[in-house]
Amino acid sequence: MSGNLLSVIFPIYNEEEVLPHLYERTRNVLAALDLDYEIIFINDASRDRSLEILQGFNRSDPKVKILSFSRNFGHQMAITAGLQFSRGDAVIILDGDLQDPPEIIPRFLEKWREGYQVVYAVRATRKDPLLMRILYKTYYRLLKAISKTEIPLDSGDCCLVDRKVANLINAIPERNRFIRGLRSWVGFRQTGIRYDRDKRFAGKPKYTFFKLLHLAMDGIISFSEIPLKISILIGFFVSISSLLYSVYLIANTIFNFQHRIPGWASIVVGITLLGGVQLTVMGFLGEYIIRIFDEVKGRPPYILNGCIGFDDHHAENIRRYSGL
Repeated sequence: MSGNLLSVIFPIYNEEEVLPHLYERTRNVLAALDLDYEIIFINDASRDRSLEILQGFNRSDPKVKILSFSRNFGHQMAITAGLQFSRGDAVIILDGDLQDPPEIIPRFLEKWREGYQVVYAVRATRKDPLLMRILYKTYYRLLKAISKTEIPLDSGDCCLVDRKVANLINAIPERNRFIRGLRSWVGFRQTGIRYDRDKRFAGKPKYTFFKLLHLAMDGIISFSEIPLKISILIGFFVSISSLLYSVYLIANTIFNFQHRIPGWASIVVGITLLGGVQLTVMGFLGEYIIRIFDEVKGRPPYILNGCIGFDDHHAENIRRYSGL
């Protein structure tokens, strides 16, 4: 392993309580390995003292590098920036809240030495509330069922990717990024390792329910056309049902086999049902169109407000994403 460079990426957003413990544990793990390394923290426009703490790490340890966004661009964009600025022969992505323990790094490297180019972490257990655990499990199984890409069950963004895979992910131009899906889509030799996902070390979760919902929609829309196909099936079903009901009404009028005063209930129900179906289908279409609109605009996926610890190898990326 000597001579290889390892990059470890941490997206950070308001993690001032966690950072000292995160850095200490990560440094202890990496110091025991026989390879050179860099630690890249991506500050996603934190509003607390996170950036100040990260700058202190850099002053005492030149292996620590910092990317700082001009505003909050989100977790997936932070990972994207880390991949684009990393130089390691292998790149490891870990969350900055210590739910993904740095002690998993040697297990990733062991599989990498065996020739695997993607090693992803599978959450054997997680300490989230019961309802969230149910929603997570349901979502991953739904995504697996409808996606054309084989996305492993219960695997998040925590992983190791080989430099070849990192370069390919970096070359993918789409802006609504679902990293765990792109990681699966590129292929190559992949394997998973199971681990127990810890509780958040300190502070509050930064992924709110609506942010999780948006990420879930990105995964479904980016890797499946099933919602559009379901819309067609729903349309056929409603049309056939309406046709059969029309036949029933005509027969009832001719043969008068059911005596009742005609009312507005059936009309209201029919209109409401059809309106709901139309709005649902328009919603599916809208989600795809929104993403097309984002791609066509061609805006950069993130803007940098600062880069610390990077050398001339990154000059082109720095100019591209910060205007310097």
